[in-house]
Amino acid sequence: MKVLKFGGTSVGSAERIKNVARLIIERGKNIVVLSAMSGTTNTLVEISDYLYKHNIDGAKETINALEKKYNATLAELFGDNAAALEAATTEIKACFNYMRSFTKDLFTVFEEKEILAQGELMSTAMMNIYLQSIGVKSAMLPALDYMRTDKNGEPDSQYIKQKLTALLAKFDDADLYITQGYICRNAYGEIDNLQRGGSDYSASLVGAAINAEEIEIWTDIDGMHNNDPRFVEGTDPVDELHFEEAAELAYFGAKILHPTCVLPAKLNNIPVRLLNTLCPSARGTLIHNTTTPHGVKAVAAKDNITAIKIKSGRMLLAYGFLRKVFEIFETYKTPIDMIATSEVGVSVTIDNEKNLDHILDDLKKFGTVTIDRDMVIICVVGDLEWQNRGIEAAALDALKDIPVRMISYGGSNFNISFLVSKQDKVKALNLLSDHLFKNKKNQ
Repeated sequence: MKVLKFGGTSVGSAERIKNVARLIIERGKNIVVLSAMSGTTNTLVEISDYLYKHNIDGAKETINALEKKYNATLAELFGDNAAALEAATTEIKACFNYMRSFTKDLFTVFEEKEILAQGELMSTAMMNIYLQSIGVKSAMLPALDYMRTDKNGEPDSQYIKQKLTALLAKFDDADLYITQGYICRNAYGEIDNLQRGGSDYSASLVGAAINAEEIEIWTDIDGMHNNDPRFVEGTDPVDELHFEEAAELAYFGAKILHPTCVLPAKLNNIPVRLLNTLCPSARGTLIHNTTTPHGVKAVAAKDNITAIKIKSGRMLLAYGFLRKVFEIFETYKTPIDMIATSEVGVSVTIDNEKNLDHILDDLKKFGTVTIDRDMVIICVVGDLEWQNRGIEAAALDALKDIPVRMISYGGSNFNISFLVSKQDKVKALNLLSDHLFKNKKNQ
């Protein structure tokens, strides 16, 4: 059995829901994980924001507008099938009435998570009823019945496996299984979620729980490309990636895949395939535990980076200096992306300036601090074992005319990163593409 996950754009209209239905029917008895319809989660966040601000009228108007959109989708999806339309309308109306119930009481983060869960509950209800209306014996596997996190906010793998296995046994004669991505319960039984992009994570956790043959992530692009097609012309999908390579690319800007998705699949050695709903015949990208040797796979870029340099004569031969620096970032829960050290200083990069002023104040106790804003990390990913020759030289040669603030190499066998100014981002991506991919094609 496989796990097939479809993102919001894949189920973003009645026509696309029908296309996904045809696609999943053709692929046999599998578990289908759905996100909310595109735009829904953003609207639910907006509704929650009105409720936080006690603007009840604004919340109700936004709820009404979203319900109108869903009713139009239902009318198009079910057409003259009155029974299916009535069943779907009842399900969707219940979700919107539930949202309206929060306009009378105190609103907190707990209520917000319950509102955010409605998007996936509605998309799966529509798909399940549509499948049944065309004669498919589909069964709903409610994510809130099996997907749970522990007291540390991490997925409770044993619980997930036990509850999901029981649900599958209950509906053993089904042709297809439909379930929600993103949403879950926490250790206290409250409705929670796996954060934005968490439907990928849901699919990976479900795949691990059932030891799936493969996990398919369906989006509106034919796999992970070897560069950013928004800035570079003539990019190509990458045929195969190691899990570590995919994780690096996802973290450093390739938005097709959520960075956390690959871990459960990697640990359980389950291949992940990225496919295109709009072009199902495209090969896509296969992600697995096998490395293709001696090659650069792709380039990605991560924006909004701030570089911080701490220079101190006291660092010379001083043990404990780096620990003290890192403890400051830990105190303010700010992750570090890149790091470079010398005898008299250390440079790091962060992508979150929320606590930057506090961090800088604390760092100034240890030395002179300077920062560079509006920077970009350019990440080159592939088989970059240190014994392989020429790859770093080729990347450096491509960027010979671009000022590079920092270079990170050796922390991973799959990544070499360059920190450049925001204004040089597009030029850097194109130069790397020309040197690493296009020139190779022409040889």
